[in-house]
Amino acid sequence: QVQFVESGGGLVQPGGSLRLSCAASGFPFSSYTMTWHRQAPGKERELVARITNILLTPTYADSVKGRFTISRDNAKNTVYLQMNNLKPEDTAVYYCNRLVPNPTYWGQGTQVTVSS
Repeated sequence: QVQFVESGGGLVQPGGSLRLSCAASGFPFSSYTMTWHRQAPGKERELVARITNILLTPTYADSVKGRFTISRDNAKNTVYLQMNNLKPEDTAVYYCNRLVPNPTYWGQGTQVTVSS
């Protein structure tokens, strides 16, 4: 069964940093582009970043470009999101997934709260 287990969230002050991890299982990890999404209260889930499977080419939403870095370790079936210079508007539950047309499986996510 496809599973995603996100971790690394927490409470951080504006300008701070966090590194999120996502352990994936149940599918051939190295065959898929992997994604990070977030959902803030009262808002729809949005795509934050993605990284291709072989060339490791990253793409970012404009709102996080220059502050977030996505990476992956295909040997560990894990994708990461390094978040620097965090802002209050980054507060959300963060989820990872694989890039498929209509993803069915989602993990529990990890809460990121940016507040002074």
